[in-house]
Amino acid sequence: MVVMTYTELEKFYLDLVSRARAEGVTCAITSGMACVHYGVAQTTKDCDLLCDPEQADIFLNLIKNTRLKGVAPIYRGNLSPPMDKRWLVGGWTSHFYWPTPGEDGAYLDVFGIPPRASSPWQNEIEGFYSGRHTVAEMKRTDRDKDWPFATALGEQMLENGEERGWLHIFDSKRLLAIAEKIPYCPEKIIEQRPSLSLLPKGDPDELELAIRAEKEFWHQLDKIRIGIMRGNLHPYVLAVRKASKDRDLHLKEQHEIRIRIASDLLPDDPLESFAPVEAASEAREKALNFLPETAIKWLPAIQAYRSLFVK
Repeated sequence: MVVMTYTELEKFYLDLVSRARAEGVTCAITSGMACVHYGVAQTTKDCDLLCDPEQADIFLNLIKNTRLKGVAPIYRGNLSPPMDKRWLVGGWTSHFYWPTPGEDGAYLDVFGIPPRASSPWQNEIEGFYSGRHTVAEMKRTDRDKDWPFATALGEQMLENGEERGWLHIFDSKRLLAIAEKIPYCPEKIIEQRPSLSLLPKGDPDELELAIRAEKEFWHQLDKIRIGIMRGNLHPYVLAVRKASKDRDLHLKEQHEIRIRIASDLLPDDPLESFAPVEAASEAREKALNFLPETAIKWLPAIQAYRSLFVK
């Protein structure tokens, strides 16, 4: 199996975004490819993309008509919800794949709402890419490998005079080093992230504990969100699998099946009954199973994160 070069993939997705914007679609590449663009990652195999849910139909039609080396796209597996405003607004992600012969192909995941975002992503776009602030917040996952990317993006933001960079640095040594060069952290930023009150000359061990507490909190919160989504997804996946079995379907046919099944089985707002404050409370309780009780004072202010649980 041949893997397409990153240069080939980047060109393909930049062209897709360019054509989408020419049709009035607000969209931007995010996550891994954005990290490569900003110089904090080397490469990635797939593309995560943000699309304004209001323009989902336009973008889906563009995807349908986009060929890669003559190959048309399909929905990836049975797991993907339909790309439709109703489900994108609710926090679902649609997954596409171009199965180019003899190669690994190209993978595209389309979000309408970036997980963990504290501001509208549409206001944070930088060129073809979502802004560093949006990308860094999306990297607060339950995977340890994502956190260094958030830290590197936060450092870049501070170097560019963007004070929100303080919110994204989750390495105690880097935080202390930066605080020596930039000793002032605005009070409004400290209110969102209490651990920053330990700068510039706080106890390094206490700062390390505070960062560990923050990361554990975000780990637990992400697990809660994913657990709710997966629980709601299961009946839909079984029905899509049954309807698609032994059938070689084009994207248009796949989409029609998914819309029909999702209308009956997939909640368009799966997190409706789970309020952010309740989610934060549960995440705090679970995080403290791995932390000393005193660490609770360093956990972040939840009120700022408008789309932790989409409404």
